[in-house]
Amino acid sequence: MVVCHFLIKTLEFGGKREKSRWWSNVSSTYGKPQPSQPIVQPFRTARHFILGTFLATLSLAAEQPPEGFVSLFNGASLDGWRGGSTFDHRKLLAMPEAERKAQIDKWTATMTQPGKDGKPHWRAENGELVNDGFGDYATTLKDYGDFELRLEYKTVPKADSGVYLRGVPQVQIWDSTENDEKAVKLGKPLGSGGLWNNSPGAPGKDPLVKADKPFGEWNKFRIVMVGSRVSVWLNDTLVVDHVVMENYYDRKKPVPSHGPIQLQTHGGEIRWRNIFLKEIKPEEANRILASKGAEGFNPVWNGKDFDGWAGDVADHEVKDGSLLIK
Repeated sequence: MVVCHFLIKTLEFGGKREKSRWWSNVSSTYGKPQPSQPIVQPFRTARHFILGTFLATLSLAAEQPPEGFVSLFNGASLDGWRGGSTFDHRKLLAMPEAERKAQIDKWTATMTQPGKDGKPHWRAENGELVNDGFGDYATTLKDYGDFELRLEYKTVPKADSGVYLRGVPQVQIWDSTENDEKAVKLGKPLGSGGLWNNSPGAPGKDPLVKADKPFGEWNKFRIVMVGSRVSVWLNDTLVVDHVVMENYYDRKKPVPSHGPIQLQTHGGEIRWRNIFLKEIKPEEANRILASKGAEGFNPVWNGKDFDGWAGDVADHEVKDGSLLIK
């Protein structure tokens, strides 16, 4: 926001002070995902050149998405994100539209409330998505099915956080240096990256190895979710291997087929950057599943159409790689 004010103050053309097209676009569309608009006026003074160099440096600080991935965080604002909580996404979708909107607005409002330092609980800062440990969770506006998620995070001692997949908790993040009786009971010394809300003793609840980096360093997640199966790499080390993620809200049912990505906050500062996601198509999903203990199996449906099938297909439809009964 300070940079934006500086733009308004210093853009002088022909003796007049003008808002740039870029600022007009930002101020009129804040909160809505929009493609960025370049500043189209040429630099007229040394101040303009310095400012342009500064902005270019900021944009270069963030990595570009790998091929096939999109960036979920633009490095400059909360565009593309809303508030959320530990709340069954199926129930949220089942609400009447007005009730659902009111609930989402309530969660979202907490994100920009000021913390003890006067700054919003969630804010964009130097290309990082920063949370002070309070407010509701940063939640993508879009829902996702099968995907690969890559992100980096950096946190502080005694912090507790996590990544919700399709709105379901969670790939765990916490202080793995804590070793008191309570911490040991929770499994903190075992490290981050496990599916902590899986049942006690279930595969994936605890990470296979401890791969956390020391405080002050950035940690890197790679998370692959296909169906209910989740694999997690922390700092390039496999810590969860193709494990069924249990549905925290109803363990008798599988996790939802689609849902948002959520970044949890739980009492300690955490910083996120380079949040990239690739949606996995049915063909790739089938290859991933077949590569994990499915020897001898062949897919009987291509995920696209009814080729090779007979019968009353008029009562069925294909949507997002799923076969639906009308």
